[in-house]
Amino acid sequence: MSDLPPRDPNESDPFEQIVEAETGRDPDLAVIEAGSRTLRTQGGPPQADVPTRPEDPEVDKALREVEAELATRWGETKLEPSVSRISALMDVLGEPQRSYPSIHITGTNGKTSTARMIEALLGAFELRTGRYTSPHVQSITERISLDGAPIAAERFVETYQDIKPYIEMVDAAQEYRLSFFEVLTGMAYAAFADAPVDVAVVEVGMGGSWDATNVIDGDVAVVTPIDLDHTDRLGSTPGEIAGEKGGIIKSGSTVILAQQPVDAAQVLLKKAVEVDATVAREGLEFGVVSRQVAVGGQLLTLRGLGGEYDEVYLPLHGAYQAHNAAVALAAVEAFFGVGSQRPEPLDIDTVRKAFASVSSPGRLEVVRRSPTIVLDAAHNPAGARATAEAVSEAFDFSRLIGVVGASGDKNVRGLLEAFEPIFAEVVVTQNSSHRAMDADELAAIAVEVFGEERVQVEPRLPDALEAAITLAEEEGEYAGAGVLVTGSVITVGEARLLLGKG
Repeated sequence: MSDLPPRDPNESDPFEQIVEAETGRDPDLAVIEAGSRTLRTQGGPPQADVPTRPEDPEVDKALREVEAELATRWGETKLEPSVSRISALMDVLGEPQRSYPSIHITGTNGKTSTARMIEALLGAFELRTGRYTSPHVQSITERISLDGAPIAAERFVETYQDIKPYIEMVDAAQEYRLSFFEVLTGMAYAAFADAPVDVAVVEVGMGGSWDATNVIDGDVAVVTPIDLDHTDRLGSTPGEIAGEKGGIIKSGSTVILAQQPVDAAQVLLKKAVEVDATVAREGLEFGVVSRQVAVGGQLLTLRGLGGEYDEVYLPLHGAYQAHNAAVALAAVEAFFGVGSQRPEPLDIDTVRKAFASVSSPGRLEVVRRSPTIVLDAAHNPAGARATAEAVSEAFDFSRLIGVVGASGDKNVRGLLEAFEPIFAEVVVTQNSSHRAMDADELAAIAVEVFGEERVQVEPRLPDALEAAITLAEEEGEYAGAGVLVTGSVITVGEARLLLGKG
């Protein structure tokens, strides 16, 4: 049976209490996984797991105070389409974002994984990197990374305190205060300048043209696959969405385009022509030559801008991750001038070591065995379809139970429909976010997709995990059943803590 923490009927703050009761790991499995991580990290920049709360009570208190102050600002779902406030902040900070070259990444799905791969490649070539990604899985400090590891809590607090007077100065002069995301973007750019980094790898928050990150002029602009998401803000077709995302393409830059819907590709190519940018397209100038499923991941042959790279091991599952790898490789080649200033490819051994070091928490991440529990942060139909395909390919589950907690502003029906073919049963739940869809509302949609007999409702996430594990164990210890937790980055982060990975 499961060893999840028992429910405390007297708990007052659900998630804080859950965190306090997080479970331990199987000691043998922990030793094996620790050894695997040690071997992987020899190949590239230092990799760190998702950070936990600081052990020092004073540091933890200071971090909570910063988090509380940030929480008073506009959240990431409330936007005023303008870069005027972040531009004003950069101005009073002395334009820190212009003190290093950058690779800017937009798209609908795959941005964070691609950013992590780019970071690993750059680090393997001995460049000091800064990476800015969102949202975070468990800790806000994950969003800002230096040399492949999340910024220390102490440094996060120091960075905030250093720029706080300038934030308040801009707040006083603007119609609206800087938002949560704008402040974090300012912190990231300041931290990178202070480090200093050799190159910044920056993921947009939403869109491109008016995203807070777009005060940089990326030497390389990366566009991962575009699909329908945030349609109320970005547009109702891939082409319209591409018009917003294409805003990161700057004059003289190199544009790395993943495979795109035709209308999106047309818009992006037109933008590149308008600003005299050079374009490399997946499937033409670069791409995936072949891929084979391997233990713990896949073995790839990639065609880059400078030639073929064979026997590249990637410890991530799914065809979409192979395509992310091709995009990341082309982006780093473009950054180094491969295909333009220099004809020869990147050193193959360094490339292999870098990709072998890549991790992507919350992306088809196995966190427990007996039964196998997998976490994946798919939160829109396109991401769910890619995840469903990858699960079918990489795992030989005889029966798969889904645990789904989604945000109310997403296409939840489309997400559930993508998972319906692979889930024997689904347990619907909700995470602690104010954006979470009510479990009963989610259940009503799930019943329409799966049928009433395949849907179970457990509003509390720990109860949902317990129920899913019980359903998986009905087949017996060695029958090959599994559990997939998905629907939201927040759901995955909270499940990760509950399952002992935090």
